[in-house]
Amino acid sequence: MGTLKGKVALVTGGSRGIGAAIARRLAHEGAAVAITYAASPVKAAEVVHGIEAAGGRALAVRADSADAEAVRSAVVQTVKTFGRLDVLVNNAGVATLAALEELSLAEFDRLMAVNVRGLFAATQAAVRHMGEGGRIINIGSTSSDGALFPGMAVYAATKAAVAGLTRGWARDLGPRGITVNNVQPGPVDTDMNPADGPLAAGLKGQIAVQRYGQGDEVASMVAYLAGPEGAFVTGAHLKIDGGLTA
Repeated sequence: MGTLKGKVALVTGGSRGIGAAIARRLAHEGAAVAITYAASPVKAAEVVHGIEAAGGRALAVRADSADAEAVRSAVVQTVKTFGRLDVLVNNAGVATLAALEELSLAEFDRLMAVNVRGLFAATQAAVRHMGEGGRIINIGSTSSDGALFPGMAVYAATKAAVAGLTRGWARDLGPRGITVNNVQPGPVDTDMNPADGPLAAGLKGQIAVQRYGQGDEVASMVAYLAGPEGAFVTGAHLKIDGGLTA
């Protein structure tokens, strides 16, 4: 505890699931934490109140990651409230599974807007406020290396784009002392993909440890990358998937 004392972090999509777990862990490590949310104000308030009740500082900003201007504004509000920005966790994401013939252009555009364009906008805005020791941590997916199910092509493509941006930005920002990494969760027990959901039975049989992951386990890896011990890690793609892709 305390590895991020004096630091400020922004977690997009931080009102629930993996994002909420990350926000709580970074606050536990001493960071002031801002989160964005699109449609869950009650859950966002719960995250903020929990952090504050534990003695931390937190802020919730309504910002749909499909709206680049809203994402940029969230960065500005974070800096205005806490005075700086050291860590950006690009967690916000959406998933749609559909056959090629059935996926609409509107759904395609939404996936790209949130998972790629919003991540780009957040990162571009954030690095303007970061100096030596800055951290960009993207939450990608093991799907970037292969689609496990039919209908995942476009989602997988967005996560492959995240992987590519991570590699390029690591080179771009390394000389400035800013690291960029890609955390790739496998199946994690969330509202989007619950451990007792329709996909779970088939997935568990493919996972080496025979269970879904937990948000706190992903948050631990993010905390490592955000802290001083992760300073020499950049451009990395770190799978946390229970051996799904072993």
